[in-house]
Amino acid sequence: MGEPVRDSESGVADDLLRYLWESRLRLLSRLDGLSEYDIRRPLTPTGTNLLGLVKHLSGIEFGYLGDCVGRPAPVVLPWVEDGSVWANADMWATADQTRDYLVGLYRTACAHSDRSIRVLGLAAPATVSWWPADRRNTTLGSLLVRVVAETAQHAGHADIVRELIDGRAGNDLDDLPPDYVTNIQAAADTHRPS
Repeated sequence: MGEPVRDSESGVADDLLRYLWESRLRLLSRLDGLSEYDIRRPLTPTGTNLLGLVKHLSGIEFGYLGDCVGRPAPVVLPWVEDGSVWANADMWATADQTRDYLVGLYRTACAHSDRSIRVLGLAAPATVSWWPADRRNTTLGSLLVRVVAETAQHAGHADIVRELIDGRAGNDLDDLPPDYVTNIQAAADTHRPS
């Protein structure tokens, strides 16, 4: 017996949600076993840090898959309310924003987004108030694609940041051959400027 026949919209929604959940879980797994200091500290010149990525994606989910589709967030995001989001306040955790608070907020945002998708469907109209007027009107489906892409991108950032902290690579890089990095460096060295 084959798989049940699904209408194309629900099949696409299921696929997008599956990819989104995989990226969400990968992002959160990068915090596992790390201290409060390590999940907060900036590890790139632009300040990228693990807990900040979680905080940022909470706002992305609540904004695009909540507010923009007429389902406002069930909680107030202080950095949105005071406008500091536009100065990157969503990219790092303040001293009083705990891991539990921000991870819990992210989980709430994810559940809220999932309900929006299930209740409204991909064709539901959406309006992004901060986009230029000629592009503001869109659909939940278009915004879902955007959120899937952004979450996957930031989960990749989290993989790299975690590797910088303790050398722990993503799940697909756990069993690298011992000379793997040496071979990459040797190939790069053949193109080193004189």
